[in-house]
Amino acid sequence: SSEIIRVQSPEGVKRITAAKRETVATFLKKVAKEFGFRNNGFSVYVNRNRTGEITASQNKSLHLLKIKHGDMLFLFPSSPAGSSSENMDTSISQGLLRPLGVPHVVEDEIDQYLIKQDGKIYRNRDQQLCRHGPLGKCVHCVPLEPFDEDYLNHLEPPVKHMSFHAYIRKLTGGADKGKFVALENISCKIKSGCEGHPPWPEGICTKCQPSAITLNRQKYRHVDNIMFENHTLADRFLDFWRKTGNQHFGYLYGRYTEHKDIPLGIRAEVAAIYEPPQIGTQNSLELLEDPKAEVVDEIAAKLGLRKVGWIFTDLVSEDTRKGTVRYSRNKDTYFLSAEECITAGNFQNRHPNICRLSPDGHFGSKFVTVMATGGPDNQVHFEGYQVSNQCMALVRDECLLPCRDAPELGYAKESSSEQYVPDVFYKDIDKFGNEITQLARPLPVEYLIIDITTTFPKDPVYTFSISQNPFPIENRDVLGETQDFHSLATYLSQNTSSVFLDVISDFHLLLFLVTNEVMPLQDSISLLLEAVRTRNEELAQTWKKSEQWATIEQLCSTVGVPLSGLHEYGAMGSSTHAASSAMWACLHCTFMNQPGTDHCEMCSLPRT
Repeated sequence: SSEIIRVQSPEGVKRITAAKRETVATFLKKVAKEFGFRNNGFSVYVNRNRTGEITASQNKSLHLLKIKHGDMLFLFPSSPAGSSSENMDTSISQGLLRPLGVPHVVEDEIDQYLIKQDGKIYRNRDQQLCRHGPLGKCVHCVPLEPFDEDYLNHLEPPVKHMSFHAYIRKLTGGADKGKFVALENISCKIKSGCEGHPPWPEGICTKCQPSAITLNRQKYRHVDNIMFENHTLADRFLDFWRKTGNQHFGYLYGRYTEHKDIPLGIRAEVAAIYEPPQIGTQNSLELLEDPKAEVVDEIAAKLGLRKVGWIFTDLVSEDTRKGTVRYSRNKDTYFLSAEECITAGNFQNRHPNICRLSPDGHFGSKFVTVMATGGPDNQVHFEGYQVSNQCMALVRDECLLPCRDAPELGYAKESSSEQYVPDVFYKDIDKFGNEITQLARPLPVEYLIIDITTTFPKDPVYTFSISQNPFPIENRDVLGETQDFHSLATYLSQNTSSVFLDVISDFHLLLFLVTNEVMPLQDSISLLLEAVRTRNEELAQTWKKSEQWATIEQLCSTVGVPLSGLHEYGAMGSSTHAASSAMWACLHCTFMNQPGTDHCEMCSLPRT
């Protein structure tokens, strides 16, 4: 008699017919043929975590290995070259297929930490209801699972969404311990490679047609809290709107940490806000191409930070004398517009969450959205959001559009000869109280939004130093705030602390040192960034003695700023200073000129 053994690989699940007494070697040859492998470029395991490997050298039958009809085995390619399947080779080489156990699937540090945690909610013995001794447990005091909805609903304030790791515990908490759990990413595109009919729009079949989507409010969220380290961060960002009345945009840089108020929760801690090139008006924002984007990410990484989200303002002044703002976003209007949801979906797709339980190696995103808007007390409030994984799929596959006249409504595209779009539905309650299914044309975007609490700590945290005279923020030329050596000299002369690390620990100053066009320090600033990351004054002092800092001081000494405080930092000997005095810097473009020249070599203006 024959039996069917299922084998799961990055390419999908296939069923292999085998005899009861069939040897392992014969069975593995069938697997190789079915998946298109050659030269044994794969391994097969009994368990998903790559334990219990089945090898031909065992010289046993499947029956002796207790592999029976209906069992699932797990196949992992040894290398992309081991497979003759072109599609599989391409996918693995591009890093798209990252099933559990493949070495290059490295989850974030916070995920690796939470996986090891117990996560259970421990309760004390109830004096009134518990009838047992101090060592006993009953239904009134037994530890709860992290996904217990009653517990989450009775927190103050109630928690509508369990954490993502609690959701994983729920999926993997059954009798099979999640052996068959796979977090599949939604696809709205026609599957390629179907040869039984002409391609769309001439033909489509049930094998290649994407499934219809019914939108549900997501029960979990990838990030449970957003925390700005201190109020100064937010105030400096809001200063742009206060001075111009125009809306503003920024990227949030920080880290992901444990959020202990929610079982297995994750917090996005914001340490700095980078403001890219943009054009803002009172009611619109346009992002411009940013040539420094990659460098900023590299510098942040060396500082132990990463891009965790984006922030924008939607503020309209109500009473300038009282400093109040208009309260316009609420349950009677909308919280996020469809256009903002699509933008958030784009950002989340660009920053996927690495996940070992997904055949694609990624599932959802930890990238957050923060909006500064008016609250019910007519003061500025910071509201945090993400969009659901369903929204990410609709945005990624270009199936969702905003409505022109109704910002709270989106619109699922209709199929055309260029693109097939699956039907998108959502459930609603009619006037008789019945649940009905509606076609998402149009679609209330509230089905796509997940709200996240946004907070400031009682005790402020400072990854970077806060000065009364801070270094200017990048891309604020419209305010007359420019980053150049004149502003650097001014900053250094006003901040005369004896602790060099405190003076230099400014995110925007460090970016200027790396990206300025006159004296970029990208190749020689690693030691300083390490000093700032580890708060090590000795390392900072070592870097201060370098030639690079001496050159920076020379540039600052030629721009006409009183340097009473600048020379506190030493680093310029008499011979060095004498050599630099012959050079001069143009105040118009901050360009260093050679000795003896009367006109600037960069802008041709006369020497000042």
